Amino acid sequence: MSESSKAPPRGRALAGLALAALGVVYGDIGTSPLYAFKECFAPKHGLAPSIDNVLGVLSLIVWSLNFVVSFKYVTVLMRADNRGEGGILALMALIPFRGGPPGLLKARPVLIALGLFGAALLYGDGVITPAISVLGAMEGLSVATPAFDHLVVPLTVAILVGLFLFQRRGTGGVGAVFGPVVLVWFLAITLLGLRGILLEPSVLRAVNPWYAVEFFRRDGVLAFLILGAVVLVFTGGEALYADIGHFGTRPIRVAWFTVVLPALLINYFGQGGVLLHDPAAARNPFYSLVPSPLLIPMVVVSTAAAIVASQALISGAFSLTRQAVQLGYCPRLTIWHTSRTEYGQIYIPQVNQALAVACIVLVLAYKSTTNLAAAYGIAVTGTMTITTVLFYAVARAHWGWSAWKAGGLAGLFLAVDLTFFSANLVKVTQGGWVPLAIAVGIFVLMTTWKHGRVHLSNITAENTLDFGLFLPDVARRRPPRVPGVAVFLTSVESGAPPVLLHHLKHNKVLHEKVILMSVRTEAVPQVRDSERVLCRELGEGFYQVIARYGFMESPDVPAALRLLSDGTRPVTVKPGEASYYLGRETLIASGNARMARWRKKLFILMARNAQSAAAFFNLPPNRVVELGAQIQL
Repeated sequence: MSESSKAPPRGRALAGLALAALGVVYGDIGTSPLYAFKECFAPKHGLAPSIDNVLGVLSLIVWSLNFVVSFKYVTVLMRADNRGEGGILALMALIPFRGGPPGLLKARPVLIALGLFGAALLYGDGVITPAISVLGAMEGLSVATPAFDHLVVPLTVAILVGLFLFQRRGTGGVGAVFGPVVLVWFLAITLLGLRGILLEPSVLRAVNPWYAVEFFRRDGVLAFLILGAVVLVFTGGEALYADIGHFGTRPIRVAWFTVVLPALLINYFGQGGVLLHDPAAARNPFYSLVPSPLLIPMVVVSTAAAIVASQALISGAFSLTRQAVQLGYCPRLTIWHTSRTEYGQIYIPQVNQALAVACIVLVLAYKSTTNLAAAYGIAVTGTMTITTVLFYAVARAHWGWSAWKAGGLAGLFLAVDLTFFSANLVKVTQGGWVPLAIAVGIFVLMTTWKHGRVHLSNITAENTLDFGLFLPDVARRRPPRVPGVAVFLTSVESGAPPVLLHHLKHNKVLHEKVILMSVRTEAVPQVRDSERVLCRELGEGFYQVIARYGFMESPDVPAALRLLSDGTRPVTVKPGEASYYLGRETLIASGNARMARWRKKLFILMARNAQSAAAFFNLPPNRVVELGAQIQL
């Protein structure tokens, strides 16, 4: 668990990666000026735009950005990577099964559950971010002229529909322009911020944290509630951490400290300046910075930046889902690789459709960023809190930190996380229940699938015949052997699977070469091809092959079999000439598995709608034989 062993990029390579990181990593946090500062002075809070209040809010924003993003995520958490990959599931995969402090091993089930719920909360974030970002950009039309008010929601829906329809084309074509688009965005908001600062230079005093302290001393309850709006300025922090595998830590840090952080701070100061200059600007401080002739062009730039921010969250949902599938928390889904060169560019139709429907429903239901902001924050702060807990576990188990050292830093993070989370709890009845409901629903689905698969694996293991019994029986019976290679896919690595036993029982014949193939998911993002395949000869023409994949990879059985032909293995296979045998189970919710009946039925429904094993493992359709069986759960 350390930064990549490769030489860190320098010079032009570093600049290129930093520019690309702007588009992919910082789209979400970069578009927060569209709505974050405005939400702090929304009429529902009753916060007057006085000098003391503006400076107090700005001071909270400045120090929240620097503590949460600059210190917690960019400086500390980006060191907690899983072989170069970040994010809550990558962090969760580092929690040890054995070894490490005894207390952590006992707490492992709770930590895994927390990690899963944190991942589920990220889906809530993925639903709200496209909706609030594009809606915030479109609200500039209302500032240009009230005559455009009725067009804001329809145009937002139209852009979102186009964005989700585009996903099947992949991000490769538009990816090259993401970085430059966001760079233009950051340059634009910097210039606008400077304009606002020049209107009221005294606003720069907010860099002094004492103004935030005074803000709480004057009205602690109101200031506490305002924290629920301040959280909007760093909503992209968790996505930043999850994206370190794409670019490495150094380009992301360079982009943050040289472009993103200065641009955001200058723009927030500018919004404070224009608000002090004209309190009526509280209606929309961001667009009040824009000179009237440039309003429409700025709406266009804002919309482009919002689309980039949305794309990053949508792509993140695809990656998160693939990780969940590989780790066994989600049924097999159709995964399209949209680029021949960039492995991380994938498209999952089912996830795309669900996100599209949810985003459009949110826009139609809430109609403005002020209303939608009430639903934002719960998911972000909840995930931040869970990430801190997992960080403590990883620091103890992998870095060897003492309980005092790990607990001290994690305690500091947790104090800030829980403060923001508590401030957002008041939003639950105002719309914050939406991401919570999404998270609870996804958490139930993930845990149901995991528990169901464990019970199914136990039943399969019970019906698997140990090699020590099966192979001597084959040697004694001498069933007829036919030319060719048969590949039996099995989840149990210790014996002959039920599908092989059924085949032998009914067809009374075996191929000359029989490969018992298992696909194993490791707790690492990727596995090198040199370590991909394990193979051993069992005797009687039988071979056991184990294909190892990381949780960021999609399994490909024919490609794994090709690796057997390197001359060092006891068997070689031509994948296109092999016959592949799969079991097709018909599940019945009348067995003795220790699951509630409703969960059994839910698991069966999920299993029926999962992608076929043949497609998931990339098997040639005309070489697959499926043998059915009924299994009582």
